[in-house]
Amino acid sequence: MKQSVFMTIVLVVALIVAYFIFAYLMPDYIQKGGYLVIGLIAMTLMVATFVFERIFSLRKAQGRGSLAVFLKNVTLEINKGNIDGGIAACDKQRGSCANIIRTGLERYKMMIQEGDIKSQKEMMAEVQHAIEEAMMLEVPLLEKNLVALSTIATVSVLWGLLGTVLGMIRAFNALAKAGTPDAIQLALGISEALVNTAGGLVAAISGILAYNFFTTKVDNFTYMIDEASYSIVQSLAEKTPTGKSK
Repeated sequence: MKQSVFMTIVLVVALIVAYFIFAYLMPDYIQKGGYLVIGLIAMTLMVATFVFERIFSLRKAQGRGSLAVFLKNVTLEINKGNIDGGIAACDKQRGSCANIIRTGLERYKMMIQEGDIKSQKEMMAEVQHAIEEAMMLEVPLLEKNLVALSTIATVSVLWGLLGTVLGMIRAFNALAKAGTPDAIQLALGISEALVNTAGGLVAAISGILAYNFFTTKVDNFTYMIDEASYSIVQSLAEKTPTGKSK
């Protein structure tokens, strides 16, 4: 599914669900915050959706089993000169790191099979280039929807502030009436302002926490992939262009 389609579906569904929550599940004092609260509920639901999506995607990106064990197995196969065995281990692990390493191993194997025997330095440069290209394809998948979380965290604050301002305008209009101020309208205006302020803060805090958490997790995972790729390239560098040990 394209990212734009996914975002549109999430937005529409979140707005529909938020409306029903606002209309049928929220207490009266929340409903007095006005229809802008629906937007705040929708943004909170979107944050929750993206959190679950990121958890699932990053868990899938980690692949099957321990990454340390996987790297050990691949290194052993390379040291034995069994590049096909290393590729098979990558197919079994099926994570982002495995996909990247598999690309490097396939490039190395292709050069050997085609008899494209260059100097060891040139071969490792081509393997490293193939790994870097694979990284450019995998990393955006790890970072997907993080921008959406950051955007929601920013917009929700402004959305809540808009509701606060409208509520205060309503409150001051009640005070501006000649004679006795309309206490009911004054209370409603203040309530609207505070509800929107609270809703905006809830959506913003949840969005910021989720964004920072997943950004840190992706950075750590990317670092692990870099270290793993470097380790594999070093293992390949210990082989001669014909694939035999020095």
